[in-house]
Amino acid sequence: MIWKKYVDFTFLSTDSLLKCSPAVSVLSVLSNTANPVLIKLHHLQYYSHYSSSPSVPLSQINVEVIHATKIKDGSAQNSSSSNYLLNLYTKSYHLASAQKLFDEIPQRDVRTWTILISGFTQYGCYRNALWLFIKMQKEGNVSPNEFTLSSVLKCCSSVSHGLRLGKSIHGWMLTAAVYLDVALENAVLDLYVKCEALDYAKRFFELLGDKNAVSWNIMLAGYLSIGDMEKSVKLFKKMPEKDVSSWNTIIDGLMRRGFEKDALELLCQMTSCRPSFNEVTFSISFALMSSLRNLELGRQLHGKVRRLSIYEDTLVRASLIDMYCKCGQMEKASRIFQELRQVVAEVQHSHSVPWSTIVSGYIHNGMLKDALEFFSSMVRDQLEVDVFTLSSILSACANSEFLELGQQIHCYVQKLGHIWDIFFISAIIDMYAKCGKLNSAWLSFEQTQTQNIVVWTTMINSYAIHGKGAEAVQLFELMLNQRIAPNEVSFVSVLTACSHAGLVKDGCKYFRLMNQVYGIKPGVEHFTCMVDLFGRAGCLEEAYDFIHENRISNMTQVWKVLLSSCLVHKNVKMARRVTEKLLELQPREDSPYILLSNTCSDNDNWDEASKIRVLMKEMKVMKLPGQSWT
Repeated sequence: MIWKKYVDFTFLSTDSLLKCSPAVSVLSVLSNTANPVLIKLHHLQYYSHYSSSPSVPLSQINVEVIHATKIKDGSAQNSSSSNYLLNLYTKSYHLASAQKLFDEIPQRDVRTWTILISGFTQYGCYRNALWLFIKMQKEGNVSPNEFTLSSVLKCCSSVSHGLRLGKSIHGWMLTAAVYLDVALENAVLDLYVKCEALDYAKRFFELLGDKNAVSWNIMLAGYLSIGDMEKSVKLFKKMPEKDVSSWNTIIDGLMRRGFEKDALELLCQMTSCRPSFNEVTFSISFALMSSLRNLELGRQLHGKVRRLSIYEDTLVRASLIDMYCKCGQMEKASRIFQELRQVVAEVQHSHSVPWSTIVSGYIHNGMLKDALEFFSSMVRDQLEVDVFTLSSILSACANSEFLELGQQIHCYVQKLGHIWDIFFISAIIDMYAKCGKLNSAWLSFEQTQTQNIVVWTTMINSYAIHGKGAEAVQLFELMLNQRIAPNEVSFVSVLTACSHAGLVKDGCKYFRLMNQVYGIKPGVEHFTCMVDLFGRAGCLEEAYDFIHENRISNMTQVWKVLLSSCLVHKNVKMARRVTEKLLELQPREDSPYILLSNTCSDNDNWDEASKIRVLMKEMKVMKLPGQSWT
């Protein structure tokens, strides 16, 4: 198809647009209620806390005074003046005032529409933006430009059923021969990736004529999001130009999926390729060193970042504090925290992340008394303690079974009263469950009397980790009976419960239910749970067949789970088959060799175990050599 470079947009009506995708109604995608643009807009001032400041310090400008001045001198009705004012209102986060001004503008051009649509999109008001886009279509006298369409496509990737709506808009763009510049092409590609329509994304990506670094990075993030490490690495290697964002994406993706050694190897390559590290690179690097517990390389990175201006970045220092905490260097972490307080005096009011990191660090290192004293000093000094901070500390308490501090936080919040939210309630339930107080977890759950899926999922998971599969399944069924729709995490919890309790039939039933009834596409965790379900029950052939039937043989995680089951059931024959698959995916990874060797040893097959160790040496499977960052 040849796309016209300059097109007179004669936008179709809403009804015509719907014909591009008859399976879905745009209006049903958005809401069954009144137009959300017209309601609750006074709450949108809230988004100011999450937006970066514009180049002009608009917070110091009284936009209403400027507006009044233009009304007085008669220029407010001018199109350029109206757009200027509208832009000021959106950039200063006064979206309610922006909507009011928009409604008063008699002649709206494409820039007028785009400013407000983009403003809603920027602050996460996606449904409002889409309603405005539909209104633009209905009026029919103004055609969208590439900026309008980019914003609308971004909204589609953030609402339910947005994929079908996005396909409709993309279909219209092709039918109308709209010229797609590289930015608009990337917006379409990003839509398909974020909606996990990787088949569409791949085909569209291959057809792109002018791919820039952003295009490659979007596709790379897509493969990483579904856990396809093989395709992710292959795509990364094929990239003609790798910018710092490309390196950050692949390293972070590998680390988050458990491939820390591969991530470290790429980080080493990055230093030799010489792209400049930015604040994101350093934050990822410190997180990687935390995961690997590699204090020596972490110190070298610390020395490198100290010589750069980005050392003043709060998130960089927070990541550095976290690294030292997890590597057991609490004195060093505390010293950096004190430096951060001196450099950024307002940290105690605007950034509570380092506080929770320090407290969690004390708990992680078994310094429970210090954690209690540090938290008490936070409360005494009346420093900001938000829900995120408290939830993070509760999570650390849960993982270290530090019940006393968790109970104190529970009491502290009960006194405050106003800080409760679903995530904190979930953290309380999780803390009690992991500290062995399942009855207290259940009481906290009962007292909430909420229909929120997050809280129900936490309680189901609490039963799962205690091996009470029957109770978890019973609670899951009760949730369904109360018409609370489960999400991806809910199914992970119930599948885990079935796995730990040996409920193979129930697990298979819920796996089918997830896809066939609720339309949830299984992810890496769901597939891993199912393989673990079969493996724990000794159904190794069924697990092997499940992997091939679902076309997930490219996922190393499922093979590792199956290999562990082979070790438990001492099945050397199946272990060899699984190891072969793993080595195809990761020929230099040491864990398949070690697990297979252990399986042979447990079966008194010492000759075979010895041969595997020799093979490891021949394949040069070993830890990465030392690396200097200075």
